[in-house]
Amino acid sequence: MTATVKILFVDDEPNVLKALRRLFLDYDQYEVLCATSGGEGLELLAQQPDIRVVVSDYRMPQMNGVEFLREVNSRLPQTVRIVLSGFADAAAVVEAINVGHIYKFIPKPWNDDELRIDIANAVETALLEESNRQLRRELEARNNDLLTMNRELEKLVQQRTESLQLRSQVLQLAQDILDSLPIGVLGIDRDEQIVHINSCAIRLLARDGRMLLGEKVEDHLPTGLLAFIEQVKLTGSATEEFGCGQQLVTATGSFLDGDRRRGLIITLTPRRERIANP
Repeated sequence: MTATVKILFVDDEPNVLKALRRLFLDYDQYEVLCATSGGEGLELLAQQPDIRVVVSDYRMPQMNGVEFLREVNSRLPQTVRIVLSGFADAAAVVEAINVGHIYKFIPKPWNDDELRIDIANAVETALLEESNRQLRRELEARNNDLLTMNRELEKLVQQRTESLQLRSQVLQLAQDILDSLPIGVLGIDRDEQIVHINSCAIRLLARDGRMLLGEKVEDHLPTGLLAFIEQVKLTGSATEEFGCGQQLVTATGSFLDGDRRRGLIITLTPRRERIANP
């Protein structure tokens, strides 16, 4: 054991207390305390609530052992309580167990070796129960921490979900706005794939109104627009008029945010006049 264990002996006979003190004199791991009455014993317990084992005589004036241990159990239920008495009435034993919640009833005169073993077992029980209480406190604290973490995680997930929903709504709104524009908007990445196209651009460029997302520009865009894209790549920005099917358009192109790595943005503004049939 790494700490001294306090043991309280209570008996109205000073000679008994002296004998008990001598019995555990060589036990450095024990600190033996003595009281000659139940009242004195309660005072010691109030001053030193870290007492782990309480051994009391049964027959004492003013307050007998059962009354004393009942009060000890009420004040310090974590103590291990033992009755040491020459009074061997079975009714007294039952009363001590039921009222004082005692750990053991040891008769007088005691056997020194057996008493040492009984006290050692009582100390071990007290330390084990204390360890269990500490483990329960730690487990409860960890469970509380886990509950707090779960609540925070739930809040974070809720916030993230709401953020994603808001982002999705914003993106959808942006797409709806782009689709409602009377000009075509075309996004082309650095690999020359179509990564964005709005409704107007689909009407101007797509065959049979088919969506062109993910398609290579060279496979689907008209020759005039392909040449215009190459001009934008060379100059960084350009504006030009050409025909898309039967529709004249004004095309404007530039690198997104001026960064060649981000791709091109092309706008197609339909002209009122159309290309006349040959």
